Amino acid sequence: MTTRTWHRVALALPTGASQLVLASGEHVGQALAEAAHAYPGSRAIAVDPATADEIPLGESVGKGHIVQLGDAPALAASFDWPLGVLPAITGNSAARAEPGWIEHAGESLHVIEAQVDREHIVDLFLGMLERVPAADNLEVRLLDHFDHAAQTDVWLTSRTNAKKILRFLDDHDDELIHNGHVELSIYLRAQEATLRLTEHKTVVWLAEDRAMQRDVERWLRELGVPKLDELVTIEAGPHVHYRLAKIGNRKKLGDELYRQRLRRVDTLTTAPG
Repeated sequence: MTTRTWHRVALALPTGASQLVLASGEHVGQALAEAAHAYPGSRAIAVDPATADEIPLGESVGKGHIVQLGDAPALAASFDWPLGVLPAITGNSAARAEPGWIEHAGESLHVIEAQVDREHIVDLFLGMLERVPAADNLEVRLLDHFDHAAQTDVWLTSRTNAKKILRFLDDHDDELIHNGHVELSIYLRAQEATLRLTEHKTVVWLAEDRAMQRDVERWLRELGVPKLDELVTIEAGPHVHYRLAKIGNRKKLGDELYRQRLRRVDTLTTAPG
């Protein structure tokens, strides 16, 4: 029997108003889709698990059933989070989130982290990939919170190139780029660098040295990402990871990676607690 769970979803409406509703789904992404379907043109801006006393009872309650809870609490709706992540309604601390990039000081590696909104995340990640001098491997991590698996599965391509990785990601953008349970890393062996799309939907450049610093900063300017003094990401406060309603579960994605000839090279078990 399929289990559906209930969630409180805060929606930004086309009128500029906000609405708080209860919606259910087999996973968070389905509940978000149900809520948005009930209010055409709306977008989800935050989500929480429903409390026990909020969950409706009755045989008629099921798929497609939405419960109105009134106006959403005061939440910042100006930043449209990339698909796959949303801040929590309770304890929301992402009001100052904005597009931009920073350099992380005090790291053993040279680290640049960038954040953009939903409309630009694919352009940023794939735009950076298009600009790298070479790419050798793509790593796909199915994280421990994907279907509450309590383990991270690490999949890796054989030696390849940037064009093939770009084509693969373009063909599987919903399953991979827009999946909040997935982390993607592209390895540049000659440059001893990694281009990563994190589980929090930030794009990170990690390198052993600063040899490509000017190049990376130029790419970000070309892609319209401004430099900031501070980068507030969704990781700063309570948040939720989800996959799109139409995307299959962890096993189906693993099967697809296998069909695409990636190898599962490691399994990392998450310690309890």
